[in-house]
Amino acid sequence: MFRNAYVTAAIIGINILVYVIETLAGGSEKTDTAIRFGAFYVPKVREGQWYRLITAMFVHFGVFHIICNMYSLYNLGPALERFFGWREYLLLYLLSGIAGNAATWLVEMKKGRYSVSAGASGAVFGLLGAWLMLTLMPQVRTSVSSSAILYTLIINAAYGFANRRINMTAHAGGFICGAALTATLVLA
Repeated sequence: MFRNAYVTAAIIGINILVYVIETLAGGSEKTDTAIRFGAFYVPKVREGQWYRLITAMFVHFGVFHIICNMYSLYNLGPALERFFGWREYLLLYLLSGIAGNAATWLVEMKKGRYSVSAGASGAVFGLLGAWLMLTLMPQVRTSVSSSAILYTLIINAAYGFANRRINMTAHAGGFICGAALTATLVLA
């Protein structure tokens, strides 16, 4: 599955390594541990810790959280990495995750209520946005149907709205960035 998908394999490996270290350092489900490891938290970003826009993509809350994100990445990433090439794929992944965290920052600043968030799902939703764009572009041949991507989005959105702990703003920001960046890269 990881044939010619070394960036995807590396991202999954880094996430698992951070998760193991985070768990050993105090527990992956503890908020203070997540903040220590770089989870996204607006008050910390306002203090100048902008790196959290990136580091939060590699911190996870519990085993179910990391399994879901890494399984999604495992399924979505390799074909996109082969399609775009490793540089553009890495750019797509990172910018989608950053966009998800930036969207969270904007929404939380406006509301004045801050929560700690972490996980790769903003970037993963960017990959879903990329896949949806590719399935809608007649000049691109892909074996993935737009209905399969739409069903995946609907299931994830339903679960996200049912579980208040899920950062849907990060998902939306990542998805929009992934779709827009894919359209730009393919049509350029």
